[in-house]
Amino acid sequence: MSDDTEIEIETPAPRARRWKRRTLITVTACALLALVVAFAIRTPSPVGYWDSAEGQDRFRAAYAEAFADMPSPAESIDVRTDFGIVRVYRFAGTGHTSAPLVLLPGRASASPMWADNLPSLLKIADVYTIDLLGEPGMSIQERPITSDEEQAVWLHQTLAALPEKEYHLVGVSIGGWTAVNLALHDPTGIATLTLVDPVYVFADMPLGTILRSLPASLPWLPKSWRDSFNSYTAGGAPVEDVPVADMIEAGMQHYTLRLPQPTRITEKQLGALNLPVLAIIASDSVMHDAQAATQTARRALPQGTVHHYPGASHAVNGERPEQIATDIANLVTPHS
Repeated sequence: MSDDTEIEIETPAPRARRWKRRTLITVTACALLALVVAFAIRTPSPVGYWDSAEGQDRFRAAYAEAFADMPSPAESIDVRTDFGIVRVYRFAGTGHTSAPLVLLPGRASASPMWADNLPSLLKIADVYTIDLLGEPGMSIQERPITSDEEQAVWLHQTLAALPEKEYHLVGVSIGGWTAVNLALHDPTGIATLTLVDPVYVFADMPLGTILRSLPASLPWLPKSWRDSFNSYTAGGAPVEDVPVADMIEAGMQHYTLRLPQPTRITEKQLGALNLPVLAIIASDSVMHDAQAATQTARRALPQGTVHHYPGASHAVNGERPEQIATDIANLVTPHS
């Protein structure tokens, strides 16, 4: 080839150059926004914490108002564990079941969320409610919880401090996952499990729900955003001026969780649960594909009783308290 050969170099069209420039600007802006968000929500704390004394006071006031709808507890117990102090309430029941029920609440919630359930559950047995460690409530996390195993340790230590040798464990939402997680790591003393629309147990959480939860997790956004998400999970029910909903919203705004992401329970693990399990799946739950969750529970649980509640949302414990109590009574009576 001659040195005089001309080589034509294709020059990008102006439109292509503009498109590339806009794309670069957009990507850069998104990256900067991500950095700003990461910087804003960063925290050096290894344990859950309140954003301020005023924020904690607001939550405690909402907690007290919601707790006023509960029966009076016979006892309030603070149990010291390796990871912090766990608040437990005992309510005296009128039923003849010897082993008590132990209730585990959902995420960003606490004992008062069981207000609608206690009257009917107390007809079965004594009831203990627990404020989950690392969540907003009266429990106080003191050391980091970094794994599923450590989640099981603090709960096992809490239950071991109670006077009874056996108990019927009942969990709603993330409380259901917490109950299964304990049974997989140390089933000592667990007579039965009741899982009320549990998350990360029978099906994955839908992407749409995850995306809708993100704005609600940012404390500087308006209260209406958190109320909107809480209403979404409750099937569109209004949540303004509802004591339990006010408590949950206050916890979401003012408390920062420092807990590991729960590991999705596998079918193999479900098959290893060698105890009676009641699974209650809400048909209109936005926390999973209810049909897929029901199928998984029926397929995987060796000793499972699975109830699909038509027309119920993820807030099923407050929507169907009598039905849930009847199903729990049918489960626990032969095993007490």
